[in-house]
Amino acid sequence: MNVLNEIIEHKRVEVARRKSLVPVEALERKVFFEATPLSLRSYLSRADSSGIIAEMKRKSPSKGELRPHLDVERISIGYMQNGASALSVLTDTRYFGGSHADLEVARAFNLCPILCKDFLVDEYQIIEAKASGADVILLIAAVLNEGEMKNFISIAHQLKLEVLMEIHSIDELRKVEALDWDHIGVNARDLRDFSVSLDRAIELAGLLPATKSKIAESGISGPHDLKRLREAGFGGYLIGELFMKANDPGRACGRLIEDTSELLMSSL
Repeated sequence: MNVLNEIIEHKRVEVARRKSLVPVEALERKVFFEATPLSLRSYLSRADSSGIIAEMKRKSPSKGELRPHLDVERISIGYMQNGASALSVLTDTRYFGGSHADLEVARAFNLCPILCKDFLVDEYQIIEAKASGADVILLIAAVLNEGEMKNFISIAHQLKLEVLMEIHSIDELRKVEALDWDHIGVNARDLRDFSVSLDRAIELAGLLPATKSKIAESGISGPHDLKRLREAGFGGYLIGELFMKANDPGRACGRLIEDTSELLMSSL
């Protein structure tokens, strides 16, 4: 069994347990459920946008512990003060050390789009994300069939949430290209074995729909990577590990934006 299959198998059990403990009606009574979501597309298209979607995660299956004592309030505010365009919060507990409580804290202290990043296998999780303050949900093409994706996109849009559709290969692009998602994300990390190739993401960039929001995920280690991705047509950059390893994640985000800006100016 590859890592992704293991995660999904556990996720189905985990979600079934949560559904038995907290019914949908209880989620719909939470304060954030009535809030109007913010548009990630709008924030990424702003003239002053860095395009960076700064992520918070405590650990990962490939890297182990990254920041076990993550202070979501402090770091999320630091990200936004240093120029991030949006936030991403890992809500998977077993493999990434996150929770919906982390998402709620990020929402309470920040007025910006927030991606709920998890392995979505049940429509219950969409309602759960909305109730926790998310503006965007992640769907992973490698995990879902076409019927599931259509259904989940429809539910998300009814709740005014945007959908980031994640792909990793040309086969997955063909699988999702006719669906009504809002953003397409190309993950440089293969979720089956967690190997990383930024070149693979750049190769796929030229095949992505020109009219859609394009987001590069994983494998970004510095300004030269951001420059390559921008030149390939990406307008959003989901970055977690680079910042989580820094002494001050917010300042690391700010330095990356500054260094990338200088690099782009020097190449004119």
